[in-house]
Amino acid sequence: MITKRLLLLFATALVLSTFSSCLDENTKGLLPEEKAYNSATNLYINTVATLYNYIGGNSDSQGLEGTVRGLYDYNTFSTDEAIIPIRGGDWYDGGFWQNLYEHRWTASDEALYNTWLYLYKVAMLCNHSLAVIDANRSLLTDKDYLAYTSEVKAVRCLFYYELMDMFGRIPYVTKDQESYADVKQQERSTVFHNIIDELQACLPYLANEHSNLEGNYYGRMTRPVAQFLLARLFLNAEVYADDDWTDKQHPDGKTMTFTVDGLTMNAWQACVHYCDEIEKEGYQLQPDYAFNFSVHNETSVENIFTIPMDKIKYQNQFWYLYRSRHYAHGGAIGMDAENGTSATLATVHAYGYGTDSLDTRFAINFYADTVKVDGKVVTQESGEPLVYQPLVMAENLTYSPYEKTAGARMAKYEIDRKAYADGKLQDNDIVLFRFADVLLMRAEAKVRNGENGQSDLDAVRRRVGMPCRPATLDNILRERLLELMWEGSRRRDLIRYGLFHKAYDLRQPIESESDAHTIVFPIPTKAIDLNNKLTQNKGYKTEK
Repeated sequence: MITKRLLLLFATALVLSTFSSCLDENTKGLLPEEKAYNSATNLYINTVATLYNYIGGNSDSQGLEGTVRGLYDYNTFSTDEAIIPIRGGDWYDGGFWQNLYEHRWTASDEALYNTWLYLYKVAMLCNHSLAVIDANRSLLTDKDYLAYTSEVKAVRCLFYYELMDMFGRIPYVTKDQESYADVKQQERSTVFHNIIDELQACLPYLANEHSNLEGNYYGRMTRPVAQFLLARLFLNAEVYADDDWTDKQHPDGKTMTFTVDGLTMNAWQACVHYCDEIEKEGYQLQPDYAFNFSVHNETSVENIFTIPMDKIKYQNQFWYLYRSRHYAHGGAIGMDAENGTSATLATVHAYGYGTDSLDTRFAINFYADTVKVDGKVVTQESGEPLVYQPLVMAENLTYSPYEKTAGARMAKYEIDRKAYADGKLQDNDIVLFRFADVLLMRAEAKVRNGENGQSDLDAVRRRVGMPCRPATLDNILRERLLELMWEGSRRRDLIRYGLFHKAYDLRQPIESESDAHTIVFPIPTKAIDLNNKLTQNKGYKTEK
């Protein structure tokens, strides 16, 4: 199986002397180059398959999801969705989580720099893979060459997309061993169009397969995965095509034009087109919403792109349940816990908690009220029942009587009772893209284009037994929170709606945030130190 299960993996160290010179790749035990590249199969294994080792992670700031102080945290705890409050002596961490929630991040933030390094590491490994494939093209048929290179380029697009989304103006490097000191920063709109052009060029040569299903394409960049990424790019086109996001002006998605399959479309039409293409591939809503996050979710008809998880075979980890549960809750299931992550008050109210119209997804997404494990009430050290308090929350809970119990906690992913490492090594695949998001993207794009998105919104709500709501932009944004809670997409949503830099939940805008400069993060100081051609994003200082 050509996936992460392959043991023959080749991680080049050449990237260390080029763009990502400060990265530390372990090169022990590598295959001799003459064996790594002696057949088409080995060439694929050691240039394409090896890249999938980096989609997930097992240490801070590594992986697209699953670990901490990386992409997921920057996209989640900076929003109205979730918070990690200070709980006495727990979770102060030098103010990291509070600063994240308040948008007080700085260019000297070490975790931000580590996230930058991770994303560029994979982009540069893609560049090296392409160079190796070119050097060994004689091993390949024309068809294989196009398939191999397109898959690598699509993976590279995914990582440049994340870089552009987070940092706006970035170096866009496509050559192997290009000197970091020589690379230039490109405007966000340029990177945006480059990613679209490359993904569209790759599409015909990507396997038209379901990436979430176990088999030869498990966890890989297939055509539907690339189509999802294109739909997301077009839905956020007004943001990504804006080179000065601080001037209170932005492009109009209705008047922006793109060539899609030989036709001219505006941004919203292009988004709808790729959503339609994904639906044609047979994806549909899983009848049971919770099944998408179950221990054995590999057969979901809804999940499009996942991080394969297997506590025996893979090293990928999932920290989020462990990080959220109260200590006693973790102990009751035979695991440890960190008693941190909670839903915000805004989220709890959006779900209708405490009212007669509680959304059915609340019980799936959260632990709330009296906690039971295997039908038994969980007790704290004091002997009192463990009761989570969804309607109690503050940035700093120190001295609150609910210091350790405030907040609804993350559930969503079924607990793998046979997991290792306190639940971090689980069998539930981590869901990155799924069809419910496709329906909500299509509904929103249609409404933004003056069309009717009602049927797609209705389908998402009917699946969970909730009554229909008018397909307005406000209702679609609310539905994205209800449906996609804990899935790492909230920051992009708030930015697209022009809300990220404004007051929400407990958060008040910081000084000068009215210019919306916080919709991108600062270019890390250490990155600028290595290349003085890079300039800082507006609104930020480059600390020494």
